Amino acid sequence: MSRRADRLFQIVQVLRGRRLTTAALLAQRLGVSERTVYRDIQALSLSGVPVEGEAGIGYRLRADYDVPPLMFTAIEVEAMVAGLRLLKAWGGGALAAAADPALEKLVAALPPARRHAAQQSRVFAPEFVNLPQVRDAFDVVHGAMNAQRLLRLDYTDAQQRATDRIVQPLGLFFWGNSWLLAAWCATRTDYRSFRLDRCRGIVMLEDRFHETPDRSLNGFLRAVQHTSG
Repeated sequence: MSRRADRLFQIVQVLRGRRLTTAALLAQRLGVSERTVYRDIQALSLSGVPVEGEAGIGYRLRADYDVPPLMFTAIEVEAMVAGLRLLKAWGGGALAAAADPALEKLVAALPPARRHAAQQSRVFAPEFVNLPQVRDAFDVVHGAMNAQRLLRLDYTDAQQRATDRIVQPLGLFFWGNSWLLAAWCATRTDYRSFRLDRCRGIVMLEDRFHETPDRSLNGFLRAVQHTSG
């Protein structure tokens, strides 16, 4: 496959995996200029690939467009195997339970050579380290995020001080050997993070919330970046 043909194939795969993709992101991913991306997008459109959007805004594939199954490289297969094993070891109960069938489906869909490589991967994660109470806490937080419902935390901080917080759960981050809940804390009216292994109790409340620009995951990340900078 020529370098350009390979690049066009990669563009299609990126577009099919995202709602909207900018030329800047494609240029960064492919290691080319944005002008090259514009030419490639035009070439795809002329070849019959239904790319929607325009320069300066972003691109996407038409929702009803189907492309051949994605062929993964050996290192991409191992990355997915390792990721699923890590999730099984460190994720919540629901996601951990989904890891094995997901891995089985992945391996079954691979050609023989890639299937063998996946089965021979020696990247593992010890499951005994993740405490059952952390798995349970993860599931409650994960469910609350999906349902956009508030949480009540019975929390103990690093100084062993107990506090009761009402929070909007915004994201879960794996930090070393512990999960951090990124949240908007209604009690402190500010962004805060909470270690799941320090939560003595987590209750999902009936009250719902809606993310706003000043109370969102992006807002949390901007606040962290500003603090660390």
